[in-house]
Amino acid sequence: MSAQDVVQRIWYGDDKLAAASRLVLLPAERLFGGVVGLRDILYDVGWLPTQEAAIPVVSIGNLTVGGTGKTPIAAWVASGLAARGAQPAVVLRGYGEDEPLVHERLNPSIPVIVNPDRTRAVAIAAARGATIAVLDDAFQHRAIRRDADLVLVSADRWTPDVRVLPAGPWREPLTALRRATLVIVTSRAADAQRVDEVHKALAVAAPAVPRLSVRLSLAELVRADDDVQRRPLDELRGAKVLAVASIADPASFLAQLRALDAVVEQRLFRDHHAFSDEEIVDIASQSAAFDYVVCTLKDAVKLGPRWPCPKARSPGSLERPLWYVSQQVMVERGVGGLEHVLDELVRSRSGSSPTAG
Repeated sequence: MSAQDVVQRIWYGDDKLAAASRLVLLPAERLFGGVVGLRDILYDVGWLPTQEAAIPVVSIGNLTVGGTGKTPIAAWVASGLAARGAQPAVVLRGYGEDEPLVHERLNPSIPVIVNPDRTRAVAIAAARGATIAVLDDAFQHRAIRRDADLVLVSADRWTPDVRVLPAGPWREPLTALRRATLVIVTSRAADAQRVDEVHKALAVAAPAVPRLSVRLSLAELVRADDDVQRRPLDELRGAKVLAVASIADPASFLAQLRALDAVVEQRLFRDHHAFSDEEIVDIASQSAAFDYVVCTLKDAVKLGPRWPCPKARSPGSLERPLWYVSQQVMVERGVGGLEHVLDELVRSRSGSSPTAG
């Protein structure tokens, strides 16, 4: 069992060993929670400064470690702002080579600024003509003032036992959502009952903050090395599929494929994994036994240009093409709240009241 598997078992397991592990980590959890709480208090009272940006800023963030759909939602918000006449730029801290590439693939006309200094990155975006900055994964980055904070909570990974690091995946407690402008409950495979359960908990934790539900659903198959080649998802029904993923929540991705009645075998890697030539050769060598090799867009931007790896080529080679499944964002509840936020963001900042956190 890998270290990642151990962590996931501790965070999400319902067996006695997982429960005992969380109990052992309780002192560290309380220490971490205390530090986070103190930091928030210092920002709230103004003892830790926040800096005003030259252009409006909207943050897309979450309360947990990975797996909520930040990147597709951030790209979707950026596209929505562009459709309203704004000139958005996506700002990233640069963790993982895949994130900038995914944004560039989803919105080729929207610039992507990568810089660990978010304040500097927003200044660069403004200097390049952007009229609004979309920060991907920045809810806890309070040093820069935002005009809106959109916070994602995953229904797929939801557990009512909210435990902060290291005993659980939560960076902050649920009450931190009171700083948000809008809470977005995301789901890939979670059913309506689970989504409703999440909404009820959020209504208690942050009753004054509006919420909406968004489903990230599969749209079609796309060739990883050639976006022009596309096939309908129905081709996966009953097919034998090798699923390749290096994402924070592979279980939801696999559930989406199995919901199509595909026969799925998996090759899973750590989130943001940098694939070696040897690993690609190994995956390619397995591909002949399957009807399709399917990955996520996050993996396709890394694997597509190298598939099949030259080392895997041999006389009579039968490597399958690599496909990824595109995701479409579908609002299931509360679309009006998002429309209002986006409309406000493209208006002049004069007369508005940006949030401090």
